Amino acid sequence: MTANDRLQWLVEADEARYAELLASLSPAHKRKLARHWSFWARSEQLPPPGDWRIWLICAGRGFGKTRAGAEWVNHVARTNRNARIALIGSSIGEARSVMVEGESGILACASDSFRPQFEASLKRLTWPNGAQAHLYSAGEPEGLRGPQHSHAWCDEIGKWDNASERATQAWDNLQMGLRLGDDPRLLATTTPRAVPLLRRLLKEAERGDITITRGSTFDNDINLPARFLDAMRQQFGESTLGRQELDGEMLADIEGALWNRTLIESCREAIASEDAVRIVVGVDPPASANGDECGIVVAGIGASGVARVLADCSVAKPSPESWARAVANAMIEWKADRVVAEANQGGTMVESVLRAADCQMPIRLVHASRGKVARAEPVAALYEAGRVRHVGMFGKLEDQLCGLMTGGDYQGPGRSPDRADALVWALTELMLGNRQDPRVMRF
Repeated sequence: MTANDRLQWLVEADEARYAELLASLSPAHKRKLARHWSFWARSEQLPPPGDWRIWLICAGRGFGKTRAGAEWVNHVARTNRNARIALIGSSIGEARSVMVEGESGILACASDSFRPQFEASLKRLTWPNGAQAHLYSAGEPEGLRGPQHSHAWCDEIGKWDNASERATQAWDNLQMGLRLGDDPRLLATTTPRAVPLLRRLLKEAERGDITITRGSTFDNDINLPARFLDAMRQQFGESTLGRQELDGEMLADIEGALWNRTLIESCREAIASEDAVRIVVGVDPPASANGDECGIVVAGIGASGVARVLADCSVAKPSPESWARAVANAMIEWKADRVVAEANQGGTMVESVLRAADCQMPIRLVHASRGKVARAEPVAALYEAGRVRHVGMFGKLEDQLCGLMTGGDYQGPGRSPDRADALVWALTELMLGNRQDPRVMRF
């Protein structure tokens, strides 16, 4: 009987048999059963067979990646008193809060008789037999230059800091120090994102250097609330964001697109690193009362001249009143200085609808003389120059950006890139709106 079969038996057992089984166990045995990972784990959460050196779990959110990593680390420590384990998160804070102290972290998974001592000031875990683990930040790759390890667990490598190639430097420094003992091994857990490090690892896996486990959120449906799973299916369904974050699918870039996911990931920030001196709301109104979507994107610019995409407040299939109210709410929430709205499809009607929602709203109507893709090209160049940041993740907006083609086509989701167009209007206003053609002046 496999682990899955045993778990399924417990789930499907009638209440009487289940109660009888539990009643026959002592309190100590009940606690032991609850922590018997090889019994409860799904087969894909257990280390793969064979003589692997790197095990990559690339799966959707809620798959059980963190639990698999924490259980593996505890097993390594229990079976190898000389183990020296590196625990690398995107930051020290995340390594501690998720990998060590989280609900599925190392401390929560440790048995009462073999629980490590965590010394936060030293960023160190020590098990009763002498095995140790140290915490590191992938954002500080030099911290991994020098220390030696026998094992490592790298968590969420897809969100490691890609600025100045920090993620790949941290990975490479770790590899060079993974030389203790006779059988050094590394586990990396992540939700797939098209970042340079993960792309590189997937290529190495094609050569057989890395063992990959793939999976989706729904593989762990026994341990997740049915309401959560239903909400995820309804909200994301077959969307690109759902395929990445839930199904664990690595999304490929479209050849010839103005934006690609690697470029966007390199421009991402968890929080804004400077305050905005000016904020605008870009709006791409629906062409009719029954339009598919109204693009509403909030962007700001800092004193350094770097712009940041702050929010995507777009609404689907809105009435004129509802999209105008969404614009007004975005203005109020972000204390924006101006609304920049395309007026090609509605002319003064666009302004009238917005005024009805908030008569004090500062509005600038813009008229498109070129197509969406042509307008987007100079904005895409700003991303390539490192002058735009995304504060957080905007899945639907980023899907549309990655569907805008240099040849003028749109190959992204939906019939029209309304969110992307709203972003273009906002960033054009902030960074390109005051440009003037050069001219000769007479003195």
